[in-house]
Order: sequence, then C-alpha cells, then structure tokens
Amino acid sequence: MIIQGLNNVMAAYGAATRTAATRQTSTGNTANNADQVSISNEAFALLSKSQASNTQDAAIKQRLAEIKAKPGVERTEADTEYLVKNDKRFIELQEKMKASGLDGFDSLTADEVDYMQKAGGFVNTMSYLSTGEKALYDEMVAKGNHEAAHGLMLVGMSRIGMGGQQVTLPNGKTFDPTSTEVTADNIRNLFKLMFVDPSDQTDRQFDALAAYLDTRSVSSNATQTA
Repeated sequence: MIIQGLNNVMAAYGAATRTAATRQTSTGNTANNADQVSISNEAFALLSKSQASNTQDAAIKQRLAEIKAKPGVERTEADTEYLVKNDKRFIELQEKMKASGLDGFDSLTADEVDYMQKAGGFVNTMSYLSTGEKALYDEMVAKGNHEAAHGLMLVGMSRIGMGGQQVTLPNGKTFDPTSTEVTADNIRNLFKLMFVDPSDQTDRQFDALAAYLDTRSVSSNATQTA
C-alpha cells in the first residue's frame, strides 16, 4: 500500500497544531490579563487600606502628643483612657509591670520609668538623674535592690525645681542637689537630710542606697588592686 501526499498530511497536521497552540496562547494571554487586573485591584485595595491606616496612625500620634503635653493634673479621665488604650509602649510596659508581680516601677529600667512618668503625667524624677546615675539605677534593679533604687529616685526628686539653688539643711549645711555627686557620704550627710518622713521609709531607702554605694566602691577598689 502506497501512502501518497504524506507531505500534505504533515503540513495539514502542522497547521492544525499551530492553530491549536495559537488558541491556547490566546486563551493564556486572556487569563494572564485577567490575573493582572485582579492583582492590580488587590494592590489598589491594599494601598487604600495602608493610606487609611497611616492617616489613622497620624491622628492617634497627634492626639497622644496633645495629651502628653498636658501636666497630669490637667488631664481629663477621657485623656487617660485614650492614652491607656492607644499608647503602644505604655501598654507594653504596663503588661511588663503586671507580669513581674513587683510593686510600681520596680521591674522597669530607668529609660522605661522615664517613659512611663512622662507619658502618664507623673512626677518625672528620672529626668533629673544623669546618664551615669540612670545606669546605676538599672544596675540596682537588675540585682533586685529596689530599696536602693528608690533611694536614687529620691535624689531625682530632691532636684526638682531647684535650678542650681542652694539648700540649707537642718544642721546648717548648704549644698546644691543638682550638682552634688551621688556618693555614699553625700547620700547620708546631705540628700537624706532633705526629707522628713515619720514612717522612716525614705531613711531606709537612702540607707540602702548608701550601703550599696559603699559595697560598690569596695568592689571597684578590690578590682583595681587585683
């Protein structure tokens, strides 16, 4: 049996294959176009959502800034509620405090206490401590010596509103709390005498701070000698 016109058959088959391929490509292109439109719409939706979120974030930041600019005594209950619900770092630090089981700010670093005092409208004692004194505070907190840390906070409190003024103590001595170095002797003989506390709590805190500074000084001297 002789098969004739094989070339014609192959040509016809090739043409049919090319036609089918063309149809598939066209269909694929259409699908791709549809995908592109779909992706573009999704991207637009995401962009719109992002812009709305940015606008909302900006409004929240502005409102928080307005609240924090007010002294604590001038803040309304609504101000406090807004701060507690929307200040992310304030919320995180509150959760840290609760989780620690410790009183007040005892679980926080100097930087964290500073933030909480400013954001919450509390008396900002931490802002009156030097960088080195804040590092000392962190050191004492890390070692669990909270009484000593409270004593250092009292040093910050003693400096509030002083502006370089001299303080006259009951024993007649005078000194400037803002420029006086925090040493064991200065804590016992100067800073401690600025406070009158019938409960003796401030005395205990200053004594704890002075004792810690004594120990720290001895350890430092021993290290240098070695």
